[in-house]
Amino acid sequence: MTFDVAIIGAGPAGMQAACDLRARDLSVVVLDEQPAPGGQIWRGVERNCQPGSHLAQGLGAEYRQGADVARSFRASGADYRPLSRVWQIEESGKEATTQSWQVFVTREGQAEVIEARRVLLAIGAQERPVPFPGWTRPGVMTVGAAQILLKSGGLLPEGPVWISGAGPLPLLYAHQLRKLGGQIEGFLDTAPRDTLRRGLPHLNGALRDWKSLVKGLGWQAGIRLSGLRRETGVTQLRAEGGERLERIRWQTPEGEKSAAAGVLLIHEGLVPSVHPTLSLQCEHAWSDTQKSLRPVLDAWGETTRSGLFVAGDAAGIDGAKAALAKGTLAAIGIARSLGVLEDTKARQARAAGDRALSKARAARPLLDSLYPAPEGKISDDTIVCRCEELTAGQIRAAARRGAADPNRVKAETRAGMGPCQGRQCGYTVARLIAEAHDLPRAEVGFHNIRPPLKPVTLGELASLGKAKT
Repeated sequence: MTFDVAIIGAGPAGMQAACDLRARDLSVVVLDEQPAPGGQIWRGVERNCQPGSHLAQGLGAEYRQGADVARSFRASGADYRPLSRVWQIEESGKEATTQSWQVFVTREGQAEVIEARRVLLAIGAQERPVPFPGWTRPGVMTVGAAQILLKSGGLLPEGPVWISGAGPLPLLYAHQLRKLGGQIEGFLDTAPRDTLRRGLPHLNGALRDWKSLVKGLGWQAGIRLSGLRRETGVTQLRAEGGERLERIRWQTPEGEKSAAAGVLLIHEGLVPSVHPTLSLQCEHAWSDTQKSLRPVLDAWGETTRSGLFVAGDAAGIDGAKAALAKGTLAAIGIARSLGVLEDTKARQARAAGDRALSKARAARPLLDSLYPAPEGKISDDTIVCRCEELTAGQIRAAARRGAADPNRVKAETRAGMGPCQGRQCGYTVARLIAEAHDLPRAEVGFHNIRPPLKPVTLGELASLGKAKT
């Protein structure tokens, strides 16, 4: 069977697009790695939002809203296949009337190829890796990972627990943790201290989404009123200890400080998941405000590869409300490209979607100015590539020996050749190359991404051959 659309990812954008496409009687298959729909932001939402759930109350109203979207998605009639790991995507026909895609996927150890006329990547984002001394030590993890443990099993960290970073997610997690009875020893705010000066030019536009601003101010006030230790202007973070974390050390304009720590949760923003679009050689653009790559899309969410669409945070970090709007816009674009929606009607529908997306994005310029990606110097002894255990000093030395090319540094050092394929080190390696050659970060690019996009075993590959015969 050839589906009209294959959607990869069952988060807000993927679920919304599936509902809209099914409403136009298109056949849709949705492939997702998780056991239930919701993506990272609404992970476990169906299970956690049962009546009387204490966890759902603690996670907040916006989390609970995800249950309604998941319910509509379940009822949409889309062929939903959870626990499916996509490891390759290929185009099998390039003419408009015969164009199709092959999606290679593994589920329960069995590989198969799914055919679809259009593909929508709704694969979200990942937390920005920001190496510092000791970030690989047991006891150090990201805020996102801690939130997954909370949503998946109601697990709260046991301390002394410190949160370090900047952006909405650390504030939200601290708020959720306190509501659920968790204990936080301290909060290290790594945003620069000149918040007011940087944010003022964007404040007027952000007021269009004043409810989100009020919510964020409430989280900030909660931290201040809780009495937990809060440090601002934090730089040069270090995680120290033996076999696991024992102490953290940091700098502020007032000098060096330290504290005992059992758990350190870090977060420095999000970056779009771009490995599939990079592997398919779609055109990408550098966002200087978000310090990351994003695929170049037209007004319908289509990449520079015809028939391949992107929605949600994979198209640029904008949050859950914007992801829903992007899912709707991509569904309109796909329906138009398949000829089931006339161009005039598609443009009328897109106008409403554009307005919803514009409002959902209203606070983003303010957030990007308040919480810029850290650009402090990375010490030579800091591990950068976790898979190959390469330090910043080794990457710098390799960068100085040759051209400003991430692929050359990759070939010389193996940085980016491990299981994560550069998801953890790619941006840092490029940053160190730019630093070594005194180049703008946008000119360095990213190393080549080749399939498989995710690890695949020989047994799984063999099962694909059996399926074909």
